[in-house]
Amino acid sequence: MEPRDGKGQMSKRSKQRSSANAGTAIVPIEDQNIVDIDVASEMEHSFLEYAYSVIYTRALPDARDGLKPVQRRILYMMDQMGLTPDKGHVKSARVVGEVMGKLHPHGDSAIYDAMVRLAQDFNLRLPLVDGHGNFGSVDDGPAASRYTEAKMSQAALAMTANLNEDTVDFEPNYDNQMQQPTVLPAAFPNLLVNGAAGIAVGMATNMAPHNLREVIAAARHLIENPEADTKALMKFVPGPDLPSGARIVGLDGIKEAYETGRGRFTMRATVDVEQVSARRTGLVVTELPYGVGPERVIDRLKTGVNTKKITGIADVMDLTDRNHGLKLVIELKSGFNPQAVLAQLYRHTPLEENFGINNVALVEGQPQTLGLKDLLAVYVDHRLTVVRRRTAHRLGKRKDRLHLVEGLLLALVDIDEVIEIIRTSDDTAAARERLMLVFDLTEVQANHILELRLRQLTKFSRLDLETERDDLIAAIEALEAILSSDAKLRETVSNELADVAEQYGDARRTKLVKSEELAPAVTASSSKAERAAAASALLVPDEPCWVILSASGKLLRTKDRTPLSAAGRRRRHDVYTSVVATSARGEVGALTDAGRLIRINAVDIPALTEATATPTLTDGVQATEFVTLERGEKLVAIVPLNQVLALGTRNGVVKRVRSDDWPLNQDDFDAITLKNDDKVVGAEVAANDNDQLVFITNSGQLLRFAAALVRPQGRSGGGIAGMKLVEGDQVLSFTVTPVQQLDDAVVVTITETDQDMLDSAPTAKVTKLEAFAAKGRNTQGMRAHRLLRGELGLSLAWAGAQPLASTTGGVSRALPQEYADRDGSGVMLDSAIGVIGHGGSPVLEDSEDTTQESETD
Repeated sequence: MEPRDGKGQMSKRSKQRSSANAGTAIVPIEDQNIVDIDVASEMEHSFLEYAYSVIYTRALPDARDGLKPVQRRILYMMDQMGLTPDKGHVKSARVVGEVMGKLHPHGDSAIYDAMVRLAQDFNLRLPLVDGHGNFGSVDDGPAASRYTEAKMSQAALAMTANLNEDTVDFEPNYDNQMQQPTVLPAAFPNLLVNGAAGIAVGMATNMAPHNLREVIAAARHLIENPEADTKALMKFVPGPDLPSGARIVGLDGIKEAYETGRGRFTMRATVDVEQVSARRTGLVVTELPYGVGPERVIDRLKTGVNTKKITGIADVMDLTDRNHGLKLVIELKSGFNPQAVLAQLYRHTPLEENFGINNVALVEGQPQTLGLKDLLAVYVDHRLTVVRRRTAHRLGKRKDRLHLVEGLLLALVDIDEVIEIIRTSDDTAAARERLMLVFDLTEVQANHILELRLRQLTKFSRLDLETERDDLIAAIEALEAILSSDAKLRETVSNELADVAEQYGDARRTKLVKSEELAPAVTASSSKAERAAAASALLVPDEPCWVILSASGKLLRTKDRTPLSAAGRRRRHDVYTSVVATSARGEVGALTDAGRLIRINAVDIPALTEATATPTLTDGVQATEFVTLERGEKLVAIVPLNQVLALGTRNGVVKRVRSDDWPLNQDDFDAITLKNDDKVVGAEVAANDNDQLVFITNSGQLLRFAAALVRPQGRSGGGIAGMKLVEGDQVLSFTVTPVQQLDDAVVVTITETDQDMLDSAPTAKVTKLEAFAAKGRNTQGMRAHRLLRGELGLSLAWAGAQPLASTTGGVSRALPQEYADRDGSGVMLDSAIGVIGHGGSPVLEDSEDTTQESETD
């Protein structure tokens, strides 16, 4: 390729070489016509032309229809191609080709990118293109134009409506072969509704989407009150309404942008704190800031965890799908305060993003920075012009038609003469002249009569013409009224905007929040005290609480140590098998009938949503989610790990063990060594030597004795004889009654009946525990229930204060209200009872702190 100069001409040396090669004479340099041009002025002139071209024809939207030239050409060409919403989709490449070949003097990739944006509901609040296929996501680009299909959306029809009614000016396309609109009629304020983004030369625009109903309400208010200020308009448009929803925190920047055209606001994701698993609390993200995708959040989150800027994150999962929408689950480590972790995420990930408003748009071909009122005023003026021109166009059309109809009616008065004139005329021109002379018609009327078909000259045609004439007269009067009255014109525009809002509007998605308090986040400049405070805020407060095991096998943690009472509680899952006093960052143990003790972090157990709420355990989690049981193994109780425990077995063995015997480095260990096929039937705190240990057997025998009779053993000990059993008898229940509750303690026994006896039913008895005298260890005790005919033994037994009964599913059941004799029989039950348990808090000694000290991380 030959070198050329700045004007695209071949250089002098190349010309000389080319001439030599052609065998022609070389032209001397002094004979050339050389023009000296100042490089600075040439660059300045060329750059200004380029800048103006970019600004006006590419990067900035028009303030009237809110569209860039390429977007306007796409919608216009789709309208010309008939790609209306009621038609089928066509290949996107076909649309791109039509736009590129007829209207847009740029490449197909730029056209397709613009069309893709018009179809993306995560970019536009009201998409103008109905896309079929992969049109991309926030994180990924679209498929190629040959793989996707498109047509106009319903909203696009409102943008192009009435184009053929002289509503806007047209201009030649790039090769002067076609006409294209300079602006679309735009039946709604597209620039505010869908926003815009573009980078020109020396300037840029970045406009946020808004809610259609709110914007139209403000436009209608401005139509009725042209002197309204920005404050009045903000009553209708309080802030942007982003396609992705989320929240906008802080409204000062929005107000500044609406006043001056420039401002900044902060977007935050919509995040809920949920129990994502039995052991974990999580942050569930359902809405992200505008322009942020889940993949970007995950990448930044992983980077923050790896660089130690973010702590407390256990895992992150993207559960987004088409059916349920966005769902990003961020699982937290045990013991971390969700709000404090969320504050870190807002600081170090795109869960919080800023949006800089820069309302730059073209007004009469000049870029201007516009506030809210200016944007609405430009659109309202445009819409008034469109409706005025449309009205004038329709008025002219109807007047022309009325002129023809009146001529037809005149001709139909004497149709025979009209026919005779036409038949006897030498040619069309002569017939036209004679009709104009005889019936006083204009040339247009006469030509129209000559073009009529004979079948139109019937009686019914005359009636139709008279009806049409009356309708035309009424329509002309209405149109003239609009053109003659500015108030009527404004009312028409306002009513049409109301119809558009009703047809295309929807509810607000983005929540506006004035301010939001979050846990402090650590920065590089934070002081040592600030870092310590932030680290402390990350952790769940080590507050005293109860850990409860319910009758249906569910675990729950309370928010505080509010006393638990049986009074007034008759809901589901309100029978407590175990109640343990601990702290939020403490530990409890799960004891199985095989004698295994399993550590559980209290912070892993779901907590009540309110600190003082009465636990119903309807939101609890099955204990088996925290404890892995062997086949045939059952969970017996939840116990504290910092107190002396007493355990009772099925064969009458009893054991007391101190907390300092538990291994510190094991989460699963044996609390007792069992012999043969023995099983643990109960375990409770027995810290005081005067606490009463109570055995109840299947045959109805009860033995109680003081805890002092049982010397504490080590963890590996197998216990000592607690109750002597007759052959075939087994321990059914083992409980500990604190000495403080001895006066209020009762014994509840329920019998098991012979299924073959039809008239037998279980009986229940409630007896004061003090009616049973304390005996020595390893004795048979006393009879607690006289068995009647058909009763095989006891099915349930329990000793303690504040008893409650329920089914195994947690449905409350009533117990006998009157106390029975120690050796008496029970009263018949109306409904079956599956579980008997605590109805209130255990009594704690004032001299002993029962809250387990938490370990610091």
